[in-house]
Amino acid sequence: MIELRHLKKFYDNAEPLKDVSVTINEGDVIAVIGPSGTGKSTLLRCINLLEKPTGGQVFLNGEEITAKGYDIRKARSRMGMVFQSFNLFGHLTVIENLMTPQMDLLGRTKQESYDKAMELLRRVGMADKALSYPDELSGGQQQRAAIARTLALDPEIILLDEPTSALDPTMVGEVQTVIRDLSRSGRTMMIVTHEMSFARAISNRVFYMDEGGIYEDGTPEEIFENPKREKTRRFIKRLRVLEFNIGSKDFDFVGAGSEIERYCIENDVAASARSRVRLAIEELVQQILIPRMPEPHISAVIEHSAQDEHTAVTVSYSGARFDPKDSENGISLAILSGAVGALRYSYDSSAPLPNRVDIKINTNP
Repeated sequence: MIELRHLKKFYDNAEPLKDVSVTINEGDVIAVIGPSGTGKSTLLRCINLLEKPTGGQVFLNGEEITAKGYDIRKARSRMGMVFQSFNLFGHLTVIENLMTPQMDLLGRTKQESYDKAMELLRRVGMADKALSYPDELSGGQQQRAAIARTLALDPEIILLDEPTSALDPTMVGEVQTVIRDLSRSGRTMMIVTHEMSFARAISNRVFYMDEGGIYEDGTPEEIFENPKREKTRRFIKRLRVLEFNIGSKDFDFVGAGSEIERYCIENDVAASARSRVRLAIEELVQQILIPRMPEPHISAVIEHSAQDEHTAVTVSYSGARFDPKDSENGISLAILSGAVGALRYSYDSSAPLPNRVDIKINTNP
């Protein structure tokens, strides 16, 4: 139904879509997930040409809609878009918001438009609000009305761009119920969402976006239970990573400390665990490893899981086999032991940094 060939989108200061090639089949319900800023919304907007692609091609049922001279209105008439903001006309009632585009774009009579609008308002549980104005509705009710308005134009494809992100948490469920019902209708759908359980429940296919494109494409079971690629795994398991590469004794540890603090705050790491993360880096790297290394080559990775509130530090380093527990720096070893829940050393001679220390941060007060 939709085919993207080497789709690209550049801005002056960003490159959200570097090279996207994928086929979307008729009846697919695709959840588009990934970190903020990875081009998810841009992908939808390029598909329906609200954003003009910088390069590449978009085909709809074999017809290139990005071709020079193509009537964009023809493509948009086949694709409905639901936005984060509801975009209802404030001076029109709910029923008028649904009737007007039918009359203007499809040439339906007033009665035909009214009948279709009421049918759809009943479907989304909004029939009793037909004569209300948008500012008299809750956010969830406005979004349900916006979905009904999109359906009123009989689109073959529905694109939903984070339809619940602007809603109060208490209103998310009512909109998700409508979309879940819609996903069973047989229409082709793409939905950008940060709600992982919702994405899994409604889709038959998931795009995880990163590195300027579709980083991994699979079924919900494949993506959510057994992702093949590392960034997908980290995202699905809600593992957030901060990494430092230390190649000099003059490394800016003060700046690194500030980055660690920012990282911990952004990821809701408990205050007690924050100080222990910093201590683990300071005592292991600064006090134990660097003094014994003529030219340090050290990688320090902090990984936090919001899912189970687990925080870990992994430190890998060059040189001959050296277990930090064999250090003569007794004071730093004692501080380190008090800061961590567990410390495990391993050595792999085939690795670029053969020494590795895995630290589980103690989260007890």
